[in-house]
Amino acid sequence: MSSQVRLAQPGVAPSLIDVVPGESWRSAAQRAGPGPVFPLDLAAEPPLFTTAVDWQVTLRAATPGDLPDLVRWRQHAHVRRWWAADGEPTADRVRAQYAPEIAGESPTRLWIVEAHGRSVGFLQDYLLRDHPDFAVLTPDPDAVGVDYAIGEPSWVGRGLGPQLLWSWLLAAHARHPDVETAFAAPDHRNSASLRALAKVGFREGTWFDEPQSDGTVATVVGCTLRFAQVLA
Repeated sequence: MSSQVRLAQPGVAPSLIDVVPGESWRSAAQRAGPGPVFPLDLAAEPPLFTTAVDWQVTLRAATPGDLPDLVRWRQHAHVRRWWAADGEPTADRVRAQYAPEIAGESPTRLWIVEAHGRSVGFLQDYLLRDHPDFAVLTPDPDAVGVDYAIGEPSWVGRGLGPQLLWSWLLAAHARHPDVETAFAAPDHRNSASLRALAKVGFREGTWFDEPQSDGTVATVVGCTLRFAQVLA
């Protein structure tokens, strides 16, 4: 665990802050900042935080009114590539997939990502212990898992990924204070997702073959974040 973090503030050279024993990186950076801090690159050494962000990103629970956007997003090529195992993203199939999550009939929760109040993507999370076949492949079967996508093509490549993940981490830890780790397993070819996860403190672990819903197998990278180290 890093013993120091850096904090970048507008117009000021980054400051170096010591992390005291038992303190998280976020808490240490927060001591030196005038307000909330956000990850700039937690894969750096020392981890780098900032007090300025480009986008105001929030998450809200999905509603039936979001289904048209979810259908449209799933049909875009940049999303479709990584969700192909779920089958052809027809309107009926996408609605059938997400309706139980929206209605609270599934252990998986579905969230809409908003940037400056505009819906731009989606995120789903779940406790791994609710999916035993998947939990055995991870280092912590009690972790909270996450999948996400920026749906609007015009928002891809603008640095939104780390900010939406950070918003989710804060919310997920508040909802599951007893959970020690967060887990994500993007396709090994999805370099953009791996970079975004690294910037908010996830660390790459084991590569493994994950069975897909269509009967195929995808090689994914298990990425884990320890809440106590990064933000608690």
